[in-house]
Amino acid sequence: MKVAREHYKSLKDLPHEEFLAPGSPLCAGCGGLTTLRLMHKTIGGNVVVVNAAGCMTLLSVFPHTAMRSSWLYTTMGSAAAGAQGIRDALDVLKAQDRLPDGEDLQVLVLAGDGATYDMGLSSTSAAIQRQLDFWYLCYDNEAYGNTGFQMSAASPLGSRTATTLEGTLQTKKDIFEIWRAHKPPYVATVCAHDAVDLAEKVYRAAQHRGPKLFLSLAVCPTGWGFDPQLGDEIAALAIETGVWPLKEAVDGQVRHTYIPARFKPVELYLKPQRRFRHLFVPTRREDVLQAIQSNVDAYWRNVQTPSHTAGATIAAGRST
Repeated sequence: MKVAREHYKSLKDLPHEEFLAPGSPLCAGCGGLTTLRLMHKTIGGNVVVVNAAGCMTLLSVFPHTAMRSSWLYTTMGSAAAGAQGIRDALDVLKAQDRLPDGEDLQVLVLAGDGATYDMGLSSTSAAIQRQLDFWYLCYDNEAYGNTGFQMSAASPLGSRTATTLEGTLQTKKDIFEIWRAHKPPYVATVCAHDAVDLAEKVYRAAQHRGPKLFLSLAVCPTGWGFDPQLGDEIAALAIETGVWPLKEAVDGQVRHTYIPARFKPVELYLKPQRRFRHLFVPTRREDVLQAIQSNVDAYWRNVQTPSHTAGATIAAGRST
């Protein structure tokens, strides 16, 4: 099931202007970089990016930058506080008639899962509580990718990181629901594989003033261990297996913007990635694989829409 798109109906409808130059020093196949490019195209050029220390910091290292927009670098824990300062300064200038409307800027926080799920959660919570008018994009590669791929609160069950060599024992923190509990006007999950879904959500979010929070799956060839050319295929499998639900919450009301007609087995998503290889060789870890699949199945059994019951699809079987 796919919800009707109101504004962007196909790839040809996406904006053509680019605000992110090619040839950045980021890793080949970075899903977070593709998401930022697509989101920036849809928001437009009048943006100041507030970057929490992380992988994306390499986009703007003095004196070079891949960005056409403005850029502010902060510590991992203070990006939302930086966004507050910029937004307040812009609003003061507007109130004093010192800032023409055409020179006002959208404020976009750009942060990885380490800053988002862990160190920056306090300042982000405060910004949402104050109903700060800003965008927040988390590129979630499910570990502290910039410092050696250590476990974060976003690391999924069974995944190998630099600090969990036998596989992560925890389940992933549900940051979507933590954000939603703050009652912002808009929260969404996105994935660069479905660029039209991403752009449509940016368009819908732009209709709201206040915190607009986007959680993006950021496939990571370096940390996850796969050939960069497989990035889009793995992102697609994350969606088709149900590992990465595409959804949004508008004023707290959740809807899924895409539900697979027939879910693929989760291990099709896990097998191409080196971080899950220990679950298959030298011996197959059936207990962990079943736990991962069961967690995904349990999520979708709880998903109800007027036109589709995901649990019925799972009960009917999975495609291979």
